[in-house]
Order: sequence, then structure tokens, then C-alpha cells
Amino acid sequence: MHSNHTAHRSAQPPSQHRRSLLLAAGAALAAPLTSLAQTAGEDIVIGGSIPMTGVFSFAGIGINAGMADYVKIFNDAGGIKGRKLRFVPEDTGYKVDVSVATFKKITSQNKVNLYYGDSTGFSKTINPELDRNGNILMAGASFATELNNPQKYPNQFLVGPDYTEMFGILLKHIAKEKPGAKVAFVYSDSEFGRDPIDESEAEAKKLGLNVVVKLMTPPGSVDVSTEVIKLRRAAPDYTIFHGYILAPIPEFITQGKQMGMTSKWMGTFWTMDSSTVMKMGEGGDGFMGVMPYRYYYDTSAKAPMLDKIRAMRPEYQSTAYMQGFLAAMLFAESAKRCIEGGKPLTGPNLKAALNTIKDFDTGGLIGVPITIKGNSIPVGRVYKADMKAQKMVPASDWISL
Repeated sequence: MHSNHTAHRSAQPPSQHRRSLLLAAGAALAAPLTSLAQTAGEDIVIGGSIPMTGVFSFAGIGINAGMADYVKIFNDAGGIKGRKLRFVPEDTGYKVDVSVATFKKITSQNKVNLYYGDSTGFSKTINPELDRNGNILMAGASFATELNNPQKYPNQFLVGPDYTEMFGILLKHIAKEKPGAKVAFVYSDSEFGRDPIDESEAEAKKLGLNVVVKLMTPPGSVDVSTEVIKLRRAAPDYTIFHGYILAPIPEFITQGKQMGMTSKWMGTFWTMDSSTVMKMGEGGDGFMGVMPYRYYYDTSAKAPMLDKIRAMRPEYQSTAYMQGFLAAMLFAESAKRCIEGGKPLTGPNLKAALNTIKDFDTGGLIGVPITIKGNSIPVGRVYKADMKAQKMVPASDWISL
């Protein structure tokens, strides 16, 4: 369907075709002049494989809006030396093959220097192509630990801590709050779920914590009653869930509490949007988790960029929105540093520019200045659910690893 569609578009009526030939001839004469002007005024394109439909659409819709909003803010402020950002997103339905086809389509129709990917699967699949292409810096929705490796993924980065670093932030908070605590890991039987488990168990030991049980369940809604019995027997002080969005977390908490468990319950990024946690109902009161960004409604400190977001969008924006917004901000900053340094926009130059980011102020999106040494931003804060206020409130300071 797609190829037909493009062929059809490029066919022109005869009069238009003649006009194109004349324009082409004129352009050939002016070429020496315009090649300079064009690089000066050429758009900097951010391509995007964005899951606007499918199981991950709740995130994709937020990511899309966040990226588009930052591009607008940046362009309204004048761009970079007369060059504007242009965001070219397409829906992938969160399917790797569709995402790969989308990447090929967007990069063949535009001169793309920056790209947002929708999943770990896509990031891994497209990596050889990125390295071959050589002109693109990529980030995306994935926080997979494997991608946090500049040798293997030299043209990619994560817009926050990787999953192992997220566990690290939670474990650091636990060790401070209750030295020697007993901790349980509950995770989904998926690549996403298994990602941080082994390394985090080792990290817990280093922090003097005791991992008393590790439970793996199928992702999504399943009967967890036998797992809850095992969890109760282990009697953890803290239970960390990973590799889920919502289900089966509420089932675990409800049944655990009914059996008299006093564990504190925790999650990682993709569980931590306000709308997700609030769906846990009363049982979710006090649910904690790690968040690399401030929440939309957090007014606890000066955050001029959040003020801009709230002015543009007076209704709540998700944590996925913040992730997309920050991705676009870091893309723009990398391009700006290349252009100001007179360097062509290649993948390696953009990545090198990203890695010069030191003590960078995100306008309060992240509560501390950030430094990007490798492929991740290892910083976050523990927030907890206040069901009465229907908000996530800070439960720790900003924690940098």
C-alpha cells in the first residue's frame, strides 16, 4: 500500500512537470549560491516511530505531544542560527516491523539527523542501520540496560536512567530509609521484566539489603494468588514490581494487604504515571516508584519549563509527555552544540555533543542539573501516591548515581 501511495504522489500533471524542469534549470544556475544558504536555513529533522495506536498508545500519544510542543517552543525562540526543527512522526502501533518500515520511509523522504524509537526491540533491530547511516542520533521510549553501552550502541541514548539504574535509585532510597531491609523483586516473564533483575540483586547485596524472594509472572492480568502466598511467606519490607504497566500490581497489593502484609510497594517508570497509579484505588495509597522527571502538577520548586508546558496545556500531561519533551530538548541541544561548533550533523558528532552536556539545566523538568557521560541520565526521585490528593508527591530528594 505504502509504495503505491508514494508512486502516485510523485506523478505530476504535464504543466507541473514543465514547471519542475524550469525550476530545476534555474536551480542549477543558482546552485553555488543556494548550497550555502540552504545548509544555513535547512530544517533539522527529528523523525519518529511513535506508537499512537496499539497497546502502548497511552504513552505514544503523550510522547508525540511532548516532542511537538518542545519543537514549537524552540522554533518560536528562533531555532539555531536560522535553522528550525521539524518533527516528522508516524504511528507504528508498537510493532517492530512497522517501526523499521517507518524508519526507512521517513529517512528516505527527509534528511533526518535525529530519531525517536518506540521500543527496545526497534532500538536493537535498527542499530546496525543507524551505524551504517552515520548521520543520525537516536533516543526513544526504551530504558533497556543493554542500550546503555556506548561501544555497542554509539549513536543512541536513553532519556533517563536505564532499568537497572532505576532499581539502583530505589535500592539507595530503601538502604537510607531502612538499612538491612528485606526486599522482594516481582517481575514479568518478558525481556522488559527480566532486564534489571540479576544486576540489581548484586547491587542490593552491596547496599547491605537482603533480597528474600524473586517472583516472575506472565505479563498482564493473571491469577497471582499462589505468588502472593510465596511473597507473604518471605515477608519483605519492600516489594519492587518491574516489567508491568498496571496489572497484576493491584492484585498483588490487595491480596497481600488482605493477608496482613506490611510491605511497602514500589514500581519503575512505566507504572508511575499518575493516571496509572490512581487506577490502583485505595490500596495504592503510599505506592512508591522512581521518576526521572517532575510531574506536571509539581510546583514544589522553580521550573520555568513546566510553567511553559502548563501554559500551553492547562490539563494534566503524562510522564510519557515529559519523556518526549525532554528527548526533543536534548536532541535540540546536541544539534545546537554541533552547529555552534561548526561541526556537521553526523551521528558521532551529535553523540559527542550530547556527551559534552554537563550541569545542564532542563528548566526544572529534572530537579537537578544533568550531566550525560555515557548513554543514560542516571538520576531520579522517589515519589509516592497520595490518594486523597490524587497526586504523586516527592518521597525523597533527587538521587544521582
